[in-house]
Amino acid sequence: MGLSSTSIFLFLYFCSSIASPAAADLRLTLEAKKLVRDLNLFPEVNLNIVAAANSSSLDFSGKIVEKRLKFPNLVGDDDDDVSVEDFGHYAGYYPIQHSHAARMFYFFFESRNRKEDPVVIWLTGGPGCSSELALFYENGPFKINHNLSLVWNEYGWDKVSNLLYVDQPTGTGFSYSTDLRDIRHNEKGVSNDLYDFLQAFFVEHPQYAKNDFFITGESYAGHYIPALASRIHQGNQANEGIHINLKGLAIGNGLTNPAIQYKAYPDYALDMGIITQTTHDLLGKVLVPACELAIKLCGTNGKVSCLTANVACNLIFSDIMLHAGGVNYYDIRKKCEGSLCYDFSNMEKFLNQESVRDSLGVGKIRFVSCSTEVYMAMLVDWMRNLEVGIPLLLEDGINLLIYAGEYDLICNWLGNSRWVHAMKWSGQKEFVASSDVPFVVNGSQAGLLKSYGPLSFLKVHDAGHMVPMDQPKAALEMLKQWTRGTLAESIDGEEKLVADM
Repeated sequence: MGLSSTSIFLFLYFCSSIASPAAADLRLTLEAKKLVRDLNLFPEVNLNIVAAANSSSLDFSGKIVEKRLKFPNLVGDDDDDVSVEDFGHYAGYYPIQHSHAARMFYFFFESRNRKEDPVVIWLTGGPGCSSELALFYENGPFKINHNLSLVWNEYGWDKVSNLLYVDQPTGTGFSYSTDLRDIRHNEKGVSNDLYDFLQAFFVEHPQYAKNDFFITGESYAGHYIPALASRIHQGNQANEGIHINLKGLAIGNGLTNPAIQYKAYPDYALDMGIITQTTHDLLGKVLVPACELAIKLCGTNGKVSCLTANVACNLIFSDIMLHAGGVNYYDIRKKCEGSLCYDFSNMEKFLNQESVRDSLGVGKIRFVSCSTEVYMAMLVDWMRNLEVGIPLLLEDGINLLIYAGEYDLICNWLGNSRWVHAMKWSGQKEFVASSDVPFVVNGSQAGLLKSYGPLSFLKVHDAGHMVPMDQPKAALEMLKQWTRGTLAESIDGEEKLVADM
């Protein structure tokens, strides 16, 4: 099979959309709605822009408003015979300093181990998807049962870190504004909001300000994370506010360098048996060059050209999916039942219960799991390369971990590996020459690890797009070793063994 007739039509459609931004907008709106539908999420509103009256029950005084929380319906209210009351679990709102009327919502869970553990912030992608997706389905302290009760997560990342989840950009999750001007369209706005939030958070929790700090997340957070890391680094160098002890950033199955990652789609799909050699070759001759050209036109400051690049490059992905026969593009081992690849609907049901809302202190604000409007607002940002700021961080000794589940198509390990290898920094040659070694968890190989200096790349076995959901034990061990600086010790040990031989 070659390119489908639908893809040929879409290619012609793309060519016409260069002169018709409205046509591009229509296609991208449909893609945003499909994202929400595929996750089985049905928000009552597409964006948390609320009337001022609906926020009147929340008291804001220009600083964080936070309350200690205990979720209702927690089954087995203990973890190793320790009550949830013994842990510091918080939810709060931060009035974003450089905004018109925006409020950023967050969860904070103190470490189940010790308060000296690192502070880890998690950012979910989308763009426009709430970090509660990760909290309840990936690496948070709790999991949601089918009856909407909660159980302790044996592999929650709060076992080795003080853990922050933030609903961002504005309009996502419980974060909201009363002013449309607060919707962000680029990483400058996103990273400034997060930086301001962290400054306020460490004022509220000064005992954690000197702890090691790590930024983590997945998917479109491949844009957010480098931008926030650069913003923190800039703030530290300029002695702005509280010094944040940034030690590293970890991106899971992320979108960071689109030009390289989109080009890898046909190769990954061929390797995994999703498309034929003929289709692969045709994609390489027609759609891949069109994508590369469009990204060049987008550059770093383009607007309409960046929207066009989004349409052009996603034609590659769309054509592969037309050949894939209902494959779940987050995990190609699975099929989508209809259009519902995952069922995360219990999260919305749980968070919109009155007892839960009272515990969180969110007033009348509605929860928006994945916002199509935020997704659309960030589309100009989509095709920009966020790898460009990373080398400076590496040179200053800030660690970078890129990890990827091997069965994810949409942000596949191959594309991630290629941009990491292509990145120019002082240790590039040595990193490229380094060998892959097994990442072992409890005596079993959980992945392949490559590392040199501050840079590590981990391909995780038996996992799709959401590594902490598919391989929770391996993900927790990965975080533990990485934040403690021991992730690469297996590499050092193997190299020493080879040298001794």
